[in-house]
Amino acid sequence: MKKLLLTLVFLLTVVVLAACGGSDEEAGGESGDSGDNADAEESESSSEAGGKLAELQESGTVTVGFANEEPYGYQGDDGELKGAAVDIAKAVFEELGVENMDSQLQDYSQLIPGLNAGQYDVITSGMAITPDRCENAIFAEPEMVYGEGLVVQAGNPLGIESYEDIANNPDIRVSVMSGATEVGYLETTGVSDDQVTTAPDIPATFSAVQSDRADVTTATEMTLRLAMETSDESQLEFVENFEQPDIEGVPSWGAPAFHPDNEDLRDAYNEALQGLKEDGTVEELLEANGFDPESNSVAAGEVTAESVCSGENY
Repeated sequence: MKKLLLTLVFLLTVVVLAACGGSDEEAGGESGDSGDNADAEESESSSEAGGKLAELQESGTVTVGFANEEPYGYQGDDGELKGAAVDIAKAVFEELGVENMDSQLQDYSQLIPGLNAGQYDVITSGMAITPDRCENAIFAEPEMVYGEGLVVQAGNPLGIESYEDIANNPDIRVSVMSGATEVGYLETTGVSDDQVTTAPDIPATFSAVQSDRADVTTATEMTLRLAMETSDESQLEFVENFEQPDIEGVPSWGAPAFHPDNEDLRDAYNEALQGLKEDGTVEELLEANGFDPESNSVAAGEVTAESVCSGENY
């Protein structure tokens, strides 16, 4: 009887130990799998949390779309990307640990579509913030403020001194850079669509006036003044007594724009930009590109992108 009891106890002990051993092995396997899955999920989450800025910092390069409009963003004779907006963006991204800029020239009207198609990380050509543009891109805080200007045929034979003058004479022909805010300004002032033709860049609008395919071209004042420095003044004339239009959007607040999904990058840009405004770097870069640091710069917090997008400061 005792032997039978001892045998039963022994067998029960073996079964219990075997069961415990099996549970430990299975638990260990499950625990290991859970740990691997957790690590993978955590890694994926960290990658997502890093966002676009982390991606650019890792690669060391930011892809920038720009239009050929001096002095904001343009391609120099050496093929390099230049201009006030470009220099400011470069300084900001260096602050963020992104040293290299891969610059890509594009027609102005294709900058935002290209941004949203993923061709660029940022677009910067002193682009004016407008409520319409804010529906398709997110803007950094304004870096500069500027007004409008006119260039006409030498001698200003039609006496054009304002957008209203153009609207009041249906025979006046205007050449404007495609995608520029001036297209909307002219329309708002009453200029008819059949008076306006578009061109890919400022040299092309100047060429239209010189060849008598247009009577006048309009763009920002700084753009036209600088373009006049390398133009034939026997054929063209900058309108010094131009009357700034009293319409929404003038003056314009210029800033770079980002894809709507890249708020982290835009927010980091704003933070670095504020520091460069406060230490005077932005004013220095504007002045180096021909701007007046007093009249063309925007102090930190003076005007926000949100207030312009909402129409409050537009």
